[in-house]
Amino acid sequence: MKEYFAFDYRLGISLPELIMEWDDYNKEIQENILFEWEKIRGSIPDRIIDLEDQINYKQAQLSDENDFVRSCQLNSEIAELASIINDLWLWYRANQNISEKIHQ
Repeated sequence: MKEYFAFDYRLGISLPELIMEWDDYNKEIQENILFEWEKIRGSIPDRIIDLEDQINYKQAQLSDENDFVRSCQLNSEIAELASIINDLWLWYRANQNISEKIHQ
């Protein structure tokens, strides 16, 4: 299934990377892709929890930080982690209908 997915280092998960239209794949390949995506999709909430833990840690650091430059850096890192979480939720929700096809 690796040929149908590419690892996204920013998000920390593999994302579908299809070179053909969905209907051009035979049913067996479609089912395998859907099954693999369901496994990946199921890992997204755990990935989000990990990122939220990182945000909480950085916020704790920020509350004790007196150096303005370091505070700005921590804020930037928190914003990037929040952006990643947002993107992960988009992938999780946007592809819910794909996951529903597995159960039909």
